[in-house]
Amino acid sequence: KEILIQVCDGSKSNGFAGLCTSLSHLSIARERLGNKSTTKLIAVIAFPFGFIPTSHKLKEAEYAIEKGAEELDIVPNYFALEEGNIELFAEEINQISELGIPVRIIIDINTLLNSSKLSLAINASIDAGATGIQVGNGFGPAITKTQTKKVSEIVKNRISIKAVGGIKTFDQAIEIIEAGSTYIGTSFGFEINQEQKIKE
Repeated sequence: KEILIQVCDGSKSNGFAGLCTSLSHLSIARERLGNKSTTKLIAVIAFPFGFIPTSHKLKEAEYAIEKGAEELDIVPNYFALEEGNIELFAEEINQISELGIPVRIIIDINTLLNSSKLSLAINASIDAGATGIQVGNGFGPAITKTQTKKVSEIVKNRISIKAVGGIKTFDQAIEIIEAGSTYIGTSFGFEINQEQKIKE
């Protein structure tokens, strides 16, 4: 709890765009951030695999909103995507998007990078109402500028892009932003911010 409080306070004082946390920590984070913070409270849904029924994802999303989440980062239905059932993949995203807060879809870039399903997944997510794509899920190798650039070329400025995974330095963050990412997702935000101040 103490660490979470420190992260909330640090996120506010550093002016971070968002703080992403699990469902179990939402209440504490919401209370600590307050209602006037510019740092958005983001909840992860069906993380990390997404292998739960749509009805459960909806319940998680509704719970998150009830507890004060302002955005949702969702692991989509990869089974449906792999089977080519893009309608089912998109329908789930659409149902959650209709709950009324911004929805970002987490794309496992290490699995989908060289797959024809990458553009299919991104375009279907956009059509279904997603407001953002998250490149990477924090597992596996660090996100690269090549991966980010490929997603950016598919997105074509239609929605935001958040890059996640192994971003630990200021130079890394700049490289990923220049490749097309709107946001950086990292647990090294404070260190990167400090590095930026030193460089300035």
